[in-house]
Amino acid sequence: MRENTMEEMRLNKYLSDSGICSRREADRLIEQGQVLVDGVPASMGMKVTGTEEIVCGGVEVSSRKKERKILLAVNKPRGIVCTTSDKDRAENIVEFLNYPVRIYPIGRLDKDSSGLILMTNQGDIVNKILRGSNNHEKEYMVRVNKPITGEFLDQMRNGVEILDTVTKPCVVEKTGGYTFRIILTQGLNRQIRRMCAALDYRVVSLRRVRIMNIQLGDLRTGAYREVTDQEWSELERLLEDSSNAPRRNEEAKPARLEPRASSPARPEPRPAHSDARPDTRPDRPRIPRSEAGKRPEKRIFRTPIRRYDAPDGE
Repeated sequence: MRENTMEEMRLNKYLSDSGICSRREADRLIEQGQVLVDGVPASMGMKVTGTEEIVCGGVEVSSRKKERKILLAVNKPRGIVCTTSDKDRAENIVEFLNYPVRIYPIGRLDKDSSGLILMTNQGDIVNKILRGSNNHEKEYMVRVNKPITGEFLDQMRNGVEILDTVTKPCVVEKTGGYTFRIILTQGLNRQIRRMCAALDYRVVSLRRVRIMNIQLGDLRTGAYREVTDQEWSELERLLEDSSNAPRRNEEAKPARLEPRASSPARPEPRPAHSDARPDTRPDRPRIPRSEAGKRPEKRIFRTPIRRYDAPDGE
């Protein structure tokens, strides 16, 4: 592992030293999501070296030299994770590649899945590719644990209820008795596995073979390649009208479904007490203390409780 010889400092101090704002103001801007580091919203306490692409309120702060654009197509093996947090004990994709230049993955591919993932040092394209509202295609080859039926294909195409939402309509084609191809334009957490599970199927293997115009092709497992100039040009054309606003978990927390059936009406409240209404209940007799100084066994008066059926799903 190479030793990092560059001195790090807290991001708020870096912004303050750059004359952008005070440290306190920097903290406020970071909390509001107005500071991006390599295209990703910064977090409180984050440290930087100044070699990153730092944007504050839409203004580029860092003055690093323009670096060579890098975009790699990687064939991720199973067992490798795409997150880089310390809590992940498995080897992550950055450690696995050990690329000589600082790069990071565009999106994720879960630990049990394999196939194409893009890695780059260009923060401006990350959100453009990931943002669900941009409707960029991702294609997968999937094997399940039992024969695929026409009903299964139709349900997958039309939308499946998962994570309190219904998935968007998508392209699904049968490729074998147990295999199918699916093209998604959204990226809910473990979406394909959850869709299959909701229809009583289990995913045996899942491989991503395409992201937009970038194909996995015959790239061997664990290998990577740089995208070609032609692929870069086509990708930039496809991203021209795409928003690069941060995702802010828009796909992790989709809109909730309306309940299937309306809840039963609440019972009408009792009428207010009126002096004109006679009290027909007899006075409750007072219970004297026993001679031994103990109360006799208490009599518990219970009023029958009306029960109401719970609405669907509860």
